[in-house]
Amino acid sequence: MKLGAFSLSLSVKDLAKSKAFYEKLGFKEFGGNEEHNFLIMKNETTLIGLFQGMFEGNLLTFNPGWDSDANTIEEFDDVRKIEVQLNSAGLETEQSTTADSDAGPASFVVIDPDGNPILIDQHI
Repeated sequence: MKLGAFSLSLSVKDLAKSKAFYEKLGFKEFGGNEEHNFLIMKNETTLIGLFQGMFEGNLLTFNPGWDSDANTIEEFDDVRKIEVQLNSAGLETEQSTTADSDAGPASFVVIDPDGNPILIDQHI
């Protein structure tokens, strides 16, 4: 199963303070939009998403179809295929948008045994 680029999505209280903190750790702004209360920060191949007021708690995030530079990769497992595989393996998914279309952007969440949400979020 090819899950794509990995990032940790952090729910932050103050986007500017969090950005400054992670910049001190060597992260640079890679994407997102401060006006929309989120930034993607990158240090080499490590990605961290900073999200203010968008969700509770932190998420593990995978982006099918992208590498760690947000470049589209040719061969990847579509989010719909991944969801079917996980459901077939007995895992329940939540917040799914995969039924909205046969291709393109869609997402779902699966919760690990310890309650950690994992977002599978395809943008292409």
